[in-house]
Amino acid sequence: MTDYKRHTAFGGRIVMIGFGSIGQGVLPLILRHIDMPKDKLVIITAEEKGKDVAEAYGVEFRVAPVTRENYRDLVGKEIGKGDFLLNLSVDVSSIALAELARDKGALYLDTCIEPWVGGYTDTSLPPSLRSNYALREEFLAKRRPGQKDPTAVITHGANPGLVSHFVKQALLNIARDTGVKADVPADRAGWGNLAKSLGVKVMHIAERDTQVSNNPKKVGEFVNTWSIDGFVSEGCQPTELGWGTHERHWPFNASRHAFGCDAAIFLNRPGASTRVRTWTPTEGHFHGFLITHSEAISIADYFTVTEDTGSASAVTYRPTVHYAYHPCDDAVMSVHELAGKNWVQQKSQRLMVDEVVSGIDELGVLLAGHKKNAYWYGSQLSIEEARKLCPHNNATSLQVTVAVLGGMVWAMENPEQGIVEPDEMDFQRVLEVCMPYLGPVVGVYSDWTPLQGRGELFAEDIDRDDPWQFKNVLVV
Repeated sequence: MTDYKRHTAFGGRIVMIGFGSIGQGVLPLILRHIDMPKDKLVIITAEEKGKDVAEAYGVEFRVAPVTRENYRDLVGKEIGKGDFLLNLSVDVSSIALAELARDKGALYLDTCIEPWVGGYTDTSLPPSLRSNYALREEFLAKRRPGQKDPTAVITHGANPGLVSHFVKQALLNIARDTGVKADVPADRAGWGNLAKSLGVKVMHIAERDTQVSNNPKKVGEFVNTWSIDGFVSEGCQPTELGWGTHERHWPFNASRHAFGCDAAIFLNRPGASTRVRTWTPTEGHFHGFLITHSEAISIADYFTVTEDTGSASAVTYRPTVHYAYHPCDDAVMSVHELAGKNWVQQKSQRLMVDEVVSGIDELGVLLAGHKKNAYWYGSQLSIEEARKLCPHNNATSLQVTVAVLGGMVWAMENPEQGIVEPDEMDFQRVLEVCMPYLGPVVGVYSDWTPLQGRGELFAEDIDRDDPWQFKNVLVV
Protein backbone atom coordinates (compact mmCIF):
# COMPACT_ATOMS: atom_id res chain seq x y z
CA MET A 1 0.00 0.00 0.00
CA THR A 2 1.26 3.48 -0.83
CA ASP A 3 2.28 5.53 2.20
CA TYR A 4 0.53 8.85 1.53
CA LYS A 5 1.59 12.03 3.27
CA ARG A 6 -0.77 13.11 6.03
CA HIS A 7 -1.11 16.87 5.73
CA THR A 8 -2.96 17.35 9.01
CA ALA A 9 -4.78 15.48 11.75
CA PHE A 10 -8.43 16.18 12.48
CA GLY A 11 -10.22 15.26 15.67
CA GLY A 12 -13.77 16.11 14.68
CA ARG A 13 -16.36 14.61 12.37
CA ILE A 14 -16.61 15.40 8.65
CA VAL A 15 -20.18 15.59 7.36
CA MET A 16 -20.28 15.64 3.54
CA ILE A 17 -23.45 16.97 1.89
CA GLY A 18 -23.79 15.68 -1.68
CA PHE A 19 -21.95 12.77 -3.26
CA GLY A 20 -21.80 13.35 -6.99
CA SER A 21 -18.64 13.32 -9.09
CA ILE A 22 -16.76 15.65 -6.73
CA GLY A 23 -17.84 13.94 -3.54
CA GLN A 24 -16.88 10.51 -4.88
CA GLY A 25 -13.57 11.84 -6.17
CA VAL A 26 -12.57 13.66 -2.99
CA LEU A 27 -13.38 10.81 -0.59
CA PRO A 28 -10.18 8.82 -1.24
CA LEU A 29 -8.13 12.03 -0.99
CA ILE A 30 -9.58 12.85 2.43
CA LEU A 31 -8.90 9.33 3.69
CA ARG A 32 -5.35 9.42 2.31
CA HIS A 33 -4.22 12.82 3.50
CA ILE A 34 -6.23 13.78 6.60
CA ASP A 35 -5.39 11.73 9.68
CA MET A 36 -8.75 10.73 11.13
CA PRO A 37 -10.82 7.56 11.66
CA LYS A 38 -13.16 6.78 8.76
CA ASP A 39 -16.03 6.17 11.19
CA LYS A 40 -16.02 9.92 11.86
CA LEU A 41 -17.04 10.65 8.28
CA VAL A 42 -20.66 10.56 7.11
CA ILE A 43 -22.18 11.26 3.68
CA ILE A 44 -25.68 12.72 3.36
CA THR A 45 -26.98 12.90 -0.18
CA ALA A 46 -30.20 13.12 -2.17
CA GLU A 47 -29.87 9.88 -4.16
CA GLU A 48 -28.40 6.39 -4.16
CA LYS A 49 -25.72 7.30 -6.69
CA GLY A 50 -22.26 6.64 -5.25
CA LYS A 51 -23.42 4.29 -2.52
CA ASP A 52 -21.12 1.55 -3.79
CA VAL A 53 -18.13 3.91 -3.59
CA ALA A 54 -18.89 4.88 0.01
CA GLU A 55 -19.40 1.24 0.99
CA ALA A 56 -16.08 0.24 -0.62
CA TYR A 57 -14.31 2.68 1.71
CA GLY A 58 -16.40 1.73 4.75
CA VAL A 59 -17.89 5.21 5.08
CA GLU A 60 -21.42 5.81 6.36
CA PHE A 61 -23.84 6.74 3.55
CA ARG A 62 -27.35 8.12 4.01
CA VAL A 63 -29.94 9.07 1.42
CA ALA A 64 -31.75 12.11 2.82
CA PRO A 65 -32.36 15.14 0.55
CA VAL A 66 -31.47 18.42 2.28
CA THR A 67 -34.19 21.04 1.87
CA ARG A 68 -35.03 24.54 3.05
CA GLU A 69 -37.50 23.01 5.49
CA ASN A 70 -35.36 20.27 7.04
CA TYR A 71 -31.72 21.37 6.83
CA ARG A 72 -31.41 22.70 10.37
CA ASP A 73 -32.69 19.45 11.88
CA LEU A 74 -31.22 17.02 9.37
CA VAL A 75 -27.73 18.52 9.17
CA GLY A 76 -27.69 20.38 12.47
CA LYS A 77 -27.92 17.20 14.55
CA GLU A 78 -24.85 15.79 12.78
CA ILE A 79 -22.37 18.61 13.48
CA GLY A 80 -21.00 20.25 16.59
CA LYS A 81 -18.05 22.29 17.77
CA GLY A 82 -14.84 21.25 16.05
CA ASP A 83 -16.53 19.31 13.23
CA PHE A 84 -16.34 20.02 9.48
CA LEU A 85 -19.32 20.56 7.16
CA LEU A 86 -18.21 19.85 3.59
CA ASN A 87 -20.86 21.09 1.15
CA LEU A 88 -20.60 19.48 -2.31
CA SER A 89 -24.31 19.59 -3.09
CA VAL A 90 -26.44 21.34 -5.69
CA ASP A 91 -29.73 23.16 -5.07
CA VAL A 92 -28.91 23.59 -1.37
CA SER A 93 -28.20 27.08 -0.05
CA SER A 94 -24.51 27.51 0.69
CA ILE A 95 -25.24 30.53 2.88
CA ALA A 96 -27.77 28.60 4.97
CA LEU A 97 -25.36 25.69 5.52
CA ALA A 98 -22.43 28.00 6.32
CA GLU A 99 -24.50 29.88 8.91
CA LEU A 100 -25.61 26.58 10.42
CA ALA A 101 -21.99 25.42 10.63
CA ARG A 102 -21.02 28.68 12.36
CA ASP A 103 -23.88 28.37 14.83
CA LYS A 104 -22.70 24.86 15.69
CA GLY A 105 -18.99 25.79 15.90
CA ALA A 106 -18.05 23.73 12.84
CA LEU A 107 -15.69 24.48 9.95
CA TYR A 108 -17.17 24.78 6.45
CA LEU A 109 -16.14 24.56 2.78
CA ASP A 110 -18.00 24.68 -0.52
CA THR A 111 -16.95 24.87 -4.19
CA CYS A 112 -19.48 27.49 -5.29
CA ILE A 113 -22.24 29.61 -3.78
CA GLU A 114 -25.46 27.69 -4.41
CA PRO A 115 -28.94 29.11 -3.79
CA TRP A 116 -31.93 26.98 -2.85
CA VAL A 117 -33.38 25.01 -5.75
CA GLY A 118 -34.53 27.27 -8.59
CA GLY A 119 -32.61 30.30 -7.39
CA TYR A 120 -30.32 30.54 -10.42
CA THR A 121 -33.26 30.78 -12.83
CA ASP A 122 -35.89 32.54 -10.73
CA THR A 123 -37.41 34.92 -13.28
CA SER A 124 -39.23 36.84 -10.54
CA LEU A 125 -35.79 38.32 -9.78
CA PRO A 126 -33.97 40.73 -12.10
CA PRO A 127 -30.77 39.37 -13.70
CA SER A 128 -28.57 41.31 -11.26
CA LEU A 129 -30.06 39.36 -8.34
CA ARG A 130 -29.65 36.00 -10.12
CA SER A 131 -25.92 36.59 -10.44
CA ASN A 132 -22.86 35.27 -8.65
CA TYR A 133 -22.12 38.89 -7.81
CA ALA A 134 -25.32 39.09 -5.74
CA LEU A 135 -24.72 35.71 -4.07
CA ARG A 136 -21.17 36.74 -3.16
CA GLU A 137 -22.30 40.07 -1.71
CA GLU A 138 -24.95 38.30 0.37
CA PHE A 139 -22.42 35.77 1.67
CA LEU A 140 -19.73 38.34 2.51
CA ALA A 141 -22.32 40.43 4.38
CA LYS A 142 -22.48 37.56 6.90
CA ARG A 143 -18.93 38.28 8.08
CA ARG A 144 -18.55 39.34 11.71
CA PRO A 145 -15.33 41.37 11.94
CA GLY A 146 -13.48 41.06 15.21
CA GLN A 147 -15.01 37.70 16.14
CA LYS A 148 -13.13 34.42 16.02
CA ASP A 149 -15.74 32.56 14.02
CA PRO A 150 -15.05 29.05 12.70
CA THR A 151 -13.40 29.17 9.29
CA ALA A 152 -15.78 28.98 6.34
CA VAL A 153 -13.91 28.65 3.05
CA ILE A 154 -16.25 29.63 0.23
CA THR A 155 -15.94 28.82 -3.49
CA HIS A 156 -12.87 26.60 -3.26
CA GLY A 157 -12.80 24.03 -6.03
CA ALA A 158 -10.61 24.26 -9.14
CA ASN A 159 -12.33 27.37 -10.36
CA PRO A 160 -13.31 29.20 -8.37
CA GLY A 161 -10.57 28.26 -5.93
CA LEU A 162 -7.32 26.82 -7.25
CA VAL A 163 -7.07 29.41 -10.02
CA SER A 164 -6.78 32.24 -7.47
CA HIS A 165 -3.60 30.60 -6.22
CA PHE A 166 -2.38 30.16 -9.81
CA VAL A 167 -2.82 33.92 -10.34
CA LYS A 168 -0.51 34.77 -7.46
CA GLN A 169 2.19 32.34 -8.55
CA ALA A 170 1.89 33.60 -12.13
CA LEU A 171 2.39 37.19 -11.01
CA LEU A 172 5.57 36.26 -9.14
CA ASN A 173 6.83 34.37 -12.20
CA ILE A 174 6.18 37.35 -14.50
CA ALA A 175 7.94 39.67 -12.05
CA ARG A 176 10.96 37.37 -12.01
CA ASP A 177 11.06 37.06 -15.79
CA THR A 178 10.66 40.79 -16.46
CA GLY A 179 13.31 41.89 -13.97
CA VAL A 180 10.92 43.30 -11.39
CA LYS A 181 12.20 42.70 -7.90
CA ALA A 182 9.25 41.53 -5.83
CA ASP A 183 8.98 39.78 -2.51
CA VAL A 184 5.85 37.74 -1.89
CA PRO A 185 3.25 40.40 -1.00
CA ALA A 186 1.96 40.22 2.54
CA ASP A 187 -1.52 41.61 1.96
CA ARG A 188 -4.20 42.47 -0.56
CA ALA A 189 -2.80 45.94 -1.27
CA GLY A 190 0.61 44.45 -2.00
CA TRP A 191 -0.81 41.98 -4.52
CA GLY A 192 -2.85 44.66 -6.25
CA ASN A 193 0.14 46.95 -6.55
CA LEU A 194 2.28 44.11 -7.91
CA ALA A 195 -0.26 43.36 -10.66
CA LYS A 196 -0.55 47.08 -11.41
CA SER A 197 3.23 47.58 -11.57
CA LEU A 198 3.57 44.65 -13.98
CA GLY A 199 0.96 46.16 -16.30
CA VAL A 200 -1.41 43.18 -16.21
CA LYS A 201 -4.66 44.25 -17.88
CA VAL A 202 -6.59 41.00 -18.13
CA MET A 203 -6.77 37.71 -16.27
CA HIS A 204 -8.57 34.93 -18.12
CA ILE A 205 -9.33 31.66 -16.44
CA ALA A 206 -8.57 29.81 -19.68
CA GLU A 207 -9.62 26.15 -19.85
CA ARG A 208 -9.75 23.61 -22.68
CA ASP A 209 -11.08 20.12 -21.96
CA THR A 210 -10.20 17.63 -24.73
CA GLN A 211 -11.43 14.45 -23.01
CA VAL A 212 -13.17 12.08 -25.41
CA SER A 213 -15.65 9.31 -24.65
CA ASN A 214 -16.12 5.96 -26.36
CA ASN A 215 -19.86 6.64 -26.17
CA PRO A 216 -20.84 9.67 -28.31
CA LYS A 217 -23.55 12.07 -27.16
CA LYS A 218 -27.09 11.15 -28.16
CA VAL A 219 -29.91 13.50 -29.11
CA GLY A 220 -31.74 14.66 -25.98
CA GLU A 221 -28.79 13.93 -23.71
CA PHE A 222 -26.47 16.29 -21.80
CA VAL A 223 -22.97 14.86 -21.50
CA ASN A 224 -20.18 16.41 -19.43
CA THR A 225 -17.00 15.59 -17.51
CA TRP A 226 -18.34 17.14 -14.28
CA SER A 227 -21.70 18.04 -12.70
CA ILE A 228 -24.34 18.50 -15.39
CA ASP A 229 -26.76 20.27 -13.05
CA GLY A 230 -23.96 22.58 -11.92
CA PHE A 231 -22.89 23.42 -15.47
CA VAL A 232 -26.42 24.06 -16.70
CA SER A 233 -27.25 26.22 -13.68
CA GLU A 234 -24.26 28.52 -14.04
CA GLY A 235 -24.58 28.54 -17.83
CA CYS A 236 -28.11 29.94 -17.50
CA GLN A 237 -27.01 32.72 -15.15
CA PRO A 238 -26.12 36.12 -16.61
CA THR A 239 -22.73 36.55 -18.26
CA GLU A 240 -20.46 38.07 -15.58
CA LEU A 241 -16.96 39.51 -15.60
CA GLY A 242 -14.71 41.68 -13.50
CA TRP A 243 -14.44 45.03 -15.27
CA GLY A 244 -10.96 46.53 -15.60
CA THR A 245 -9.88 50.15 -15.39
CA HIS A 246 -8.19 49.97 -18.82
CA GLU A 247 -11.50 49.27 -20.59
CA ARG A 248 -12.84 52.07 -22.81
CA HIS A 249 -15.67 50.37 -24.75
CA TRP A 250 -18.89 49.63 -22.88
CA PRO A 251 -20.33 46.29 -24.07
CA PHE A 252 -23.74 46.17 -25.71
CA ASN A 253 -26.41 44.88 -23.33
CA ALA A 254 -24.14 45.36 -20.29
CA SER A 255 -25.20 46.61 -16.87
CA ARG A 256 -23.61 47.51 -13.58
CA HIS A 257 -24.97 46.31 -10.27
CA ALA A 258 -26.65 48.93 -8.12
CA PHE A 259 -25.03 47.62 -4.94
CA GLY A 260 -21.85 46.08 -3.58
CA CYS A 261 -18.17 46.37 -4.49
CA ASP A 262 -18.75 47.45 -8.13
CA ALA A 263 -15.85 45.28 -9.32
CA ALA A 264 -17.93 43.46 -11.95
CA ILE A 265 -20.55 43.94 -14.64
CA PHE A 266 -22.98 41.57 -16.31
CA LEU A 267 -24.41 41.12 -19.79
CA ASN A 268 -28.15 40.55 -20.08
CA ARG A 269 -27.81 37.13 -21.64
CA PRO A 270 -26.88 33.62 -20.42
CA GLY A 271 -23.18 32.91 -20.00
CA ALA A 272 -23.53 29.75 -22.09
CA SER A 273 -24.60 31.92 -25.04
CA THR A 274 -21.58 34.24 -24.79
CA ARG A 275 -18.20 33.39 -26.31
CA VAL A 276 -14.77 34.96 -25.87
CA ARG A 277 -11.32 34.55 -27.39
CA THR A 278 -8.54 33.11 -25.27
CA TRP A 279 -5.41 30.93 -25.41
CA THR A 280 -3.86 27.89 -23.76
CA PRO A 281 -0.47 26.32 -24.60
CA THR A 282 -1.69 23.02 -26.04
CA GLU A 283 -4.81 24.24 -27.83
CA GLY A 284 -3.53 27.65 -28.95
CA HIS A 285 -6.23 30.27 -29.48
CA PHE A 286 -9.90 29.28 -29.33
CA HIS A 287 -13.39 30.43 -28.48
CA GLY A 288 -14.64 29.64 -24.99
CA PHE A 289 -17.94 30.21 -23.20
CA LEU A 290 -17.94 33.16 -20.81
CA ILE A 291 -19.55 31.21 -17.98
CA THR A 292 -20.12 33.14 -14.77
CA HIS A 293 -17.91 32.09 -11.88
CA SER A 294 -17.24 33.70 -8.52
CA GLU A 295 -13.51 34.04 -9.24
CA ALA A 296 -14.22 36.57 -11.99
CA ILE A 297 -15.60 38.86 -9.29
CA SER A 298 -13.43 37.98 -6.30
CA ILE A 299 -10.12 38.24 -8.20
CA ALA A 300 -11.11 41.55 -9.79
CA ASP A 301 -12.14 42.86 -6.38
CA TYR A 302 -9.06 41.53 -4.59
CA PHE A 303 -6.60 43.10 -7.04
CA THR A 304 -8.33 46.49 -7.09
CA VAL A 305 -6.02 49.38 -6.16
CA THR A 306 -7.55 52.53 -4.72
CA GLU A 307 -6.20 55.97 -3.95
CA ASP A 308 -7.50 58.22 -1.18
CA THR A 309 -8.65 61.50 -2.73
CA GLY A 310 -9.67 63.07 0.57
CA SER A 311 -13.44 62.78 0.43
CA ALA A 312 -13.49 59.31 -1.14
CA SER A 313 -11.36 56.53 -2.57
CA ALA A 314 -10.80 56.38 -6.32
CA VAL A 315 -10.09 53.12 -8.13
CA THR A 316 -6.76 53.47 -9.95
CA TYR A 317 -6.32 49.87 -11.09
CA ARG A 318 -8.39 46.77 -11.62
CA PRO A 319 -7.89 43.95 -14.15
CA THR A 320 -10.64 42.57 -16.35
CA VAL A 321 -11.25 39.01 -15.16
CA HIS A 322 -13.45 36.27 -16.59
CA TYR A 323 -13.75 32.57 -17.26
CA ALA A 324 -13.20 31.36 -20.84
CA TYR A 325 -14.25 27.72 -20.99
CA HIS A 326 -14.20 25.22 -23.83
CA PRO A 327 -15.60 22.03 -22.28
CA CYS A 328 -15.21 18.61 -23.85
CA ASP A 329 -16.67 18.41 -27.34
CA ASP A 330 -19.70 16.37 -26.26
CA ALA A 331 -20.51 19.06 -23.69
CA VAL A 332 -20.25 21.75 -26.38
CA MET A 333 -22.84 19.86 -28.43
CA SER A 334 -24.95 19.49 -25.29
CA VAL A 335 -24.87 23.26 -24.69
CA HIS A 336 -25.76 23.90 -28.34
CA GLU A 337 -28.78 21.63 -28.00
CA LEU A 338 -29.72 23.20 -24.64
CA ALA A 339 -29.66 26.70 -26.14
CA GLY A 340 -31.75 25.54 -29.07
CA LYS A 341 -34.43 24.37 -26.63
CA ASN A 342 -34.50 27.82 -25.01
CA TRP A 343 -32.46 26.64 -22.01
CA VAL A 344 -34.78 23.79 -21.05
CA GLN A 345 -32.44 21.05 -19.83
CA GLN A 346 -32.35 17.68 -21.55
CA LYS A 347 -34.10 14.87 -19.68
CA SER A 348 -31.15 12.50 -19.99
CA GLN A 349 -27.76 13.14 -18.37
CA ARG A 350 -24.45 11.30 -18.54
CA LEU A 351 -21.28 11.98 -16.59
CA MET A 352 -18.11 10.95 -18.43
CA VAL A 353 -15.70 9.21 -16.04
CA ASP A 354 -14.89 5.56 -16.76
CA GLU A 355 -15.84 5.90 -20.45
CA VAL A 356 -13.22 8.60 -21.18
CA VAL A 357 -10.59 7.11 -23.52
CA SER A 358 -8.21 10.05 -24.02
CA GLY A 359 -7.66 13.77 -23.52
CA ILE A 360 -6.54 16.37 -21.01
CA ASP A 361 -8.05 19.18 -19.02
CA GLU A 362 -5.81 22.19 -19.55
CA LEU A 363 -6.83 24.60 -16.80
CA GLY A 364 -4.95 27.75 -15.94
CA VAL A 365 -4.83 31.52 -15.88
CA LEU A 366 -3.82 33.76 -18.78
CA LEU A 367 -2.37 37.06 -17.57
CA ALA A 368 -1.86 39.59 -20.35
CA GLY A 369 -0.92 43.18 -21.11
CA HIS A 370 2.49 43.09 -19.43
CA LYS A 371 5.97 43.45 -20.96
CA LYS A 372 6.03 39.86 -22.22
CA ASN A 373 2.48 40.15 -23.61
CA ALA A 374 0.70 37.03 -22.28
CA TYR A 375 1.55 34.30 -19.78
CA TRP A 376 -0.47 31.13 -19.10
CA TYR A 377 0.14 29.22 -15.89
CA GLY A 378 -1.71 26.09 -14.88
CA SER A 379 -2.36 22.35 -14.98
CA GLN A 380 -2.27 20.04 -18.01
CA LEU A 381 -3.72 16.90 -16.46
CA SER A 382 -4.44 13.91 -18.69
CA ILE A 383 -7.06 11.24 -18.11
CA GLU A 384 -4.33 8.59 -17.97
CA GLU A 385 -2.46 10.38 -15.18
CA ALA A 386 -5.65 11.26 -13.30
CA ARG A 387 -6.57 7.57 -13.17
CA LYS A 388 -3.12 6.63 -11.91
CA LEU A 389 -3.21 9.32 -9.23
CA CYS A 390 -6.66 8.77 -7.70
CA PRO A 391 -9.67 6.50 -8.34
CA HIS A 392 -13.18 7.80 -9.09
CA ASN A 393 -11.79 10.83 -10.94
CA ASN A 394 -11.30 12.04 -14.47
CA ALA A 395 -8.92 14.86 -15.39
CA THR A 396 -11.54 17.54 -14.74
CA SER A 397 -12.78 16.27 -11.40
CA LEU A 398 -9.31 15.66 -9.95
CA GLN A 399 -8.38 19.32 -10.40
CA VAL A 400 -11.47 20.13 -8.33
CA THR A 401 -11.21 17.42 -5.71
CA VAL A 402 -7.59 18.06 -4.82
CA ALA A 403 -8.42 21.77 -4.47
CA VAL A 404 -11.22 20.80 -2.07
CA LEU A 405 -8.65 18.82 -0.10
CA GLY A 406 -6.24 21.78 -0.12
CA GLY A 407 -8.94 24.12 1.15
CA MET A 408 -9.95 21.68 3.88
CA VAL A 409 -6.36 21.30 5.08
CA TRP A 410 -5.91 25.08 5.21
CA ALA A 411 -9.18 25.51 7.13
CA MET A 412 -8.17 22.85 9.66
CA GLU A 413 -4.83 24.59 10.15
CA ASN A 414 -6.51 28.02 10.40
CA PRO A 415 -9.76 27.27 12.25
CA GLU A 416 -10.84 30.76 13.42
CA GLN A 417 -10.77 32.89 10.27
CA GLY A 418 -14.51 33.32 9.68
CA ILE A 419 -15.70 33.60 6.07
CA VAL A 420 -12.72 33.41 3.70
CA GLU A 421 -12.40 33.57 -0.10
CA PRO A 422 -9.62 31.75 -1.98
CA ASP A 423 -7.80 35.02 -2.71
CA GLU A 424 -7.35 35.58 1.04
CA MET A 425 -5.73 32.23 1.78
CA ASP A 426 -2.07 31.14 1.84
CA PHE A 427 -1.60 30.28 -1.84
CA GLN A 428 1.69 28.50 -1.23
CA ARG A 429 0.22 26.11 1.33
CA VAL A 430 -2.74 25.23 -0.87
CA LEU A 431 -0.53 24.68 -3.92
CA GLU A 432 1.76 22.47 -1.83
CA VAL A 433 -1.18 20.15 -1.14
CA CYS A 434 -2.49 20.23 -4.71
CA MET A 435 0.64 19.98 -6.87
CA PRO A 436 1.16 16.18 -6.69
CA TYR A 437 -2.27 15.67 -8.32
CA LEU A 438 -2.21 18.30 -11.09
CA GLY A 439 -0.01 16.60 -13.69
CA PRO A 440 2.37 18.95 -15.52
CA VAL A 441 2.05 22.46 -14.07
CA VAL A 442 3.61 24.83 -16.59
CA GLY A 443 4.10 28.50 -17.30
CA VAL A 444 4.22 29.51 -20.97
CA TYR A 445 4.60 32.94 -22.59
CA SER A 446 2.82 33.73 -25.86
CA ASP A 447 2.76 36.50 -28.45
CA TRP A 448 -0.92 35.76 -29.15
CA THR A 449 -3.46 38.55 -28.84
CA PRO A 450 -7.18 38.58 -29.69
CA LEU A 451 -6.31 40.67 -32.77
CA GLN A 452 -4.39 37.82 -34.40
CA GLY A 453 -5.86 37.04 -37.85
CA ARG A 454 -8.74 39.47 -37.40
CA GLY A 455 -10.34 41.55 -40.15
CA GLU A 456 -9.06 39.36 -43.01
CA LEU A 457 -12.16 37.56 -44.27
CA PHE A 458 -14.45 40.45 -43.29
CA ALA A 459 -14.00 43.92 -41.85
CA GLU A 460 -14.34 43.99 -38.06
CA ASP A 461 -14.94 46.74 -35.52
CA ILE A 462 -11.89 46.25 -33.31
CA ASP A 463 -9.57 48.41 -31.24
CA ARG A 464 -6.12 48.02 -32.74
CA ASP A 465 -4.53 50.45 -30.28
CA ASP A 466 -5.04 48.11 -27.33
CA PRO A 467 -5.35 44.38 -28.07
CA TRP A 468 -6.55 43.61 -24.56
CA GLN A 469 -9.78 45.55 -24.69
CA PHE A 470 -12.76 43.32 -23.89
CA LYS A 471 -14.26 44.55 -27.16
CA ASN A 472 -11.54 42.55 -28.95
CA VAL A 473 -11.96 39.49 -26.74
CA LEU A 474 -15.74 39.20 -27.06
CA VAL A 475 -17.03 37.12 -29.98
CA VAL A 476 -19.86 39.13 -31.50
